[in-house]
Amino acid sequence: MSLLSWIIIFSLLGGLLSVMVAASFLLLPAHLRKTLVPHLVSFAIGSLLGAAFLGLLPHALAGPEVEDFHNIFLAVLLGLLSFFLLEKLVLWRHCHSDHCEAHAPHDEHKANEATGWMILVGDGMHNLVDGVLIAAAFMTDIHLGIVTALAIAAHEIPQEVGDFVVLLHSGFSRRKALLFNVLSSLATIVGALLAYWSLGDMQHLLPYVLAVAASSFIYIAVADLIPGLHKRAEASATVQQIILIAAGVSLIYVTHSTLH
Repeated sequence: MSLLSWIIIFSLLGGLLSVMVAASFLLLPAHLRKTLVPHLVSFAIGSLLGAAFLGLLPHALAGPEVEDFHNIFLAVLLGLLSFFLLEKLVLWRHCHSDHCEAHAPHDEHKANEATGWMILVGDGMHNLVDGVLIAAAFMTDIHLGIVTALAIAAHEIPQEVGDFVVLLHSGFSRRKALLFNVLSSLATIVGALLAYWSLGDMQHLLPYVLAVAASSFIYIAVADLIPGLHKRAEASATVQQIILIAAGVSLIYVTHSTLH
């Protein structure tokens, strides 16, 4: 199978799989969804950190184009700071009061139709970047591409569940919400194809793209997802979180080791 075929198939997997799993969650009773989503978040944290530290960064550092490891770690640092600034810009754009909860649960407030469309636009841009990351990983190593696509699919599921809830609260029908989420997920393929055609002639940039990809995974896990776990401080919840995070890391480790 050609490299382009691998990229297209796993870009579809990374985008559409999370949408379809999230859509199936809407068929479950509300109390069951509320119970399962935190577990998915814990698992996603493990898969993101595993992909960053066990897959993306080792390959970035091993690239023959890399002459100074400091440059790779500088790219990671700049990536983390850039994602922090981007998130701040989003907050400044959407918060119009002295108190603003950036990551308030979607089902705790009523969203209007404009919010629904903003969610779709933001999700489309996010999926476009995911496609670039998947393509860059496959162009480095097919096994790394598979691991990266799995990590992206894992962390997208909880987000897509939240997006569906926002769209439904915004007045979208279930069918319309599913249709537009599927269309948004196709941006992953667009990003992957753009990266395949543009990065093919710029192989020296691949290690730095992987470093920035790792920084995005680390930032999402540490800044966006882990703080939510601290809202459940009881011992039993903490044990569950640790087990599921370890399961996410183990999945990436086993997948990467087996494929190699």
